[in-house]
Amino acid sequence: MSKPVVLIAEELSPATVEALGPDFEIRHCDGANRAELLPAIADVDAILVRSATKVDAEAIAAAQNLKVVARAGVGLDNVDVKAATQAGVMVVNAPTSNIVSAAELAVALLLACARNIAPANAALKDGQWKRSKYTGVELTDKTVGVVGLGRIGLLVAQRLSAFGVKLVAYDPYVQPARAAQLGIRMLSLDELLAESDFITVHLPKTPETVGLIGEEALRKVKPTVRIVNAARGGIVDEHALYVALKEGRVAGAGLDVFASEPCTDSPLFEFESVVATPHLGASTDEAQEKAGIAVARSVRLALAGELVPDAVNVKGGVIAEAVRPGIALAENLGRVAGSLATSPISAVEVEVLGEIAELDVKILELSALKGVFSVLVTDPVSYVNAPVLAGERGVAVSLTTSESSANYRNLVRVNLTLTDGQTVVVGGTVTGTRNVQKIVEVDGFEVDVPVSEHLVFLRYADRPGVVGIAGRVLGDAGVNIGGMQVSRDEAGGHALIALTVDSAIPAGVLEQIASEVGATSVRAVDIAL
Repeated sequence: MSKPVVLIAEELSPATVEALGPDFEIRHCDGANRAELLPAIADVDAILVRSATKVDAEAIAAAQNLKVVARAGVGLDNVDVKAATQAGVMVVNAPTSNIVSAAELAVALLLACARNIAPANAALKDGQWKRSKYTGVELTDKTVGVVGLGRIGLLVAQRLSAFGVKLVAYDPYVQPARAAQLGIRMLSLDELLAESDFITVHLPKTPETVGLIGEEALRKVKPTVRIVNAARGGIVDEHALYVALKEGRVAGAGLDVFASEPCTDSPLFEFESVVATPHLGASTDEAQEKAGIAVARSVRLALAGELVPDAVNVKGGVIAEAVRPGIALAENLGRVAGSLATSPISAVEVEVLGEIAELDVKILELSALKGVFSVLVTDPVSYVNAPVLAGERGVAVSLTTSESSANYRNLVRVNLTLTDGQTVVVGGTVTGTRNVQKIVEVDGFEVDVPVSEHLVFLRYADRPGVVGIAGRVLGDAGVNIGGMQVSRDEAGGHALIALTVDSAIPAGVLEQIASEVGATSVRAVDIAL
């Protein structure tokens, strides 16, 4: 078999290729060159990019085999996540790869502002010894306001605490009690603006945060304040900052990001009190290597059909180890349920019962949905586009949980409601140290059947001889039975036979069984294990 193809469209660390390993065919192209990118992406399974390659709707449409777009970094401005999701393409990034580097740069900019490092350096290299002109300020006992106390903001706060500063923060999603444990006092934004001697911004760029530190905010600060933005361009309004610096309402600024990049000519550059760098937050050898290794691992997982923790367009939640064995089970139960459906589906309900119900089991709903649609549509179905397919078809999807499970430690049940009012219910569990998947119920019938590559479900009116007929017909067709389970609601009532067989059922054999038995239904289910 040919190896999956991975296209590296920008320069990445050698460790990235090492992390991919020998299981892939590695190709390279200049992703910034559109004429080179579009033909190169046509038959690849995954593409790895940084920030220069635009993986937009056109590129995704040109990539017929594409399964993963991997951004070796945090931002996704150059990836059309919506178009990728519609196409069932997973998008992954490396959200924690650069957080230390970004935090360290923010601290560096803050210190550079405080001590006039940049202009003093430039003057000295120009032959000027100007000690008195570039007198700065200490950090000790100053108040530092951290706007956004996420992963990077918290790292910045931790590092600055060593300088003996008073830490305050604004973040509506952080509980004051939690911040207090870290020695940080939570304030409203207006309070932070008024109290801070230094302000450092660490927010994502959203419609709500664009221009957050703008004209109105900059009229509430101390005239001695120094403002650092190493997060995203546009959160600090550059024109408003320029005016505030010009009018002496702000003492200085450290900027690594800009509203429009690359930025090589800004009015802000006329101020010696502004230290500017060209978006260097992630530009360390360590961050680049971490990012490349992280996305390489994600690509390996994705192309192996597994869920990827850093996928940005798959809502699977954090996967606990106890939940992981249920992922494949839920998908296989979905395949069985979808195969047993006799009319279009109007709703899919996934039930999770038992000990794992106290954990985040959202991924089991997603897995079951993937399994259901994999037998109903001809296009490839992934964790990414399964919810899209459900939405397009008006299928309601829900997840219910209960820590109570009468007969099993954990039970996953897939319930389908069909448009004709009928229902399909398939339940299963995972047992033993080897995590053996078992189907334990089908539409109210109790069974105990291991999930197998080839399954057959036969329904009929209970009477003698049916097992022999099914065995004979399958034997005549050269199909060997691996296991059989008979279940019935009562003697002479409704009965179900669940079979595992060693090979796919030839065309016409199921119809022959149904005819000779007088079965109400016979269904074969093939599962790629």
